[in-house]
Amino acid sequence: MLPRLGRLVTQTSKLRSLTRNEPMKNLSFFSRYGYATVAPAETASDPPPHKDFPSKSLVNLDKMFWSKPCSLAIPKDSPLRIDEPDYVGIRRFILKMMMFYSKQSMSIRGANVIYKRIIAQVDKPEIYDVFNLEKTFKITFSLLVLHMWLVLRRLKEDGQEGVDLGQYVYEIYNHDVELRVSKAGVNLLLAKWMKELERIFYGNVVAYDAALLPEAKPNELQIKLWRNVFSDDGTTTPDNTDLKAAQAMARYVRRELGSLSLTDKESIFSGNFAFTPLESKPL
Repeated sequence: MLPRLGRLVTQTSKLRSLTRNEPMKNLSFFSRYGYATVAPAETASDPPPHKDFPSKSLVNLDKMFWSKPCSLAIPKDSPLRIDEPDYVGIRRFILKMMMFYSKQSMSIRGANVIYKRIIAQVDKPEIYDVFNLEKTFKITFSLLVLHMWLVLRRLKEDGQEGVDLGQYVYEIYNHDVELRVSKAGVNLLLAKWMKELERIFYGNVVAYDAALLPEAKPNELQIKLWRNVFSDDGTTTPDNTDLKAAQAMARYVRRELGSLSLTDKESIFSGNFAFTPLESKPL
């Protein structure tokens, strides 16, 4: 599985297209639909699709995520930082002999902190409020994949060292997804669900990379986000509220990509960065 991830993050031109304890009916989405089904044209006789989302966004999405990207590094004096323990003397010597300070051990610790930053953003209630989303297994998983892609793409910018660290992050992600699926009530068919979720993960990542290619349409990222995050089955078309939410998320994604690129390597590799806060600003 790790070599497969390594091959994926080195390719960006191939055009293919979780909340915990949710009931199993939410998982049925993945067996029926792909990650980017082409939306059919609507006819006048077609009834509007049933939606359980809130009827109105709680924020003014038109005014969000227009600011210029900036570094996401957490300041040195911030209580949010998670730094390597600075042992000295005999304790440091013993830990060094036990490979605590080996490159692999430090990479694994860094990967754990990176994944904690991803989960912190995905689990915030604000991300659902701002983008007018229900907190379901499917939507949370889609947001998790999206933020994994953001981080893996940034790590790739630092060459093979970043790709190797990304593999550790992916392994932690994969274990977390397995726990989430188990808590959702899937046990006997766990291997089947994990294989399906892996397919969706890679499909989403390739689709997002393709949406950023120079030859992609201006609204390609917005379309991919609509199909992967907002749409129930990848075929419905957004109403005005959902369209604004998808447009805002596309701006959010592009801003986070720029901000991650501006974040220094040390902060990225140690996990000492934080995604842009999502504040629910009144209409």
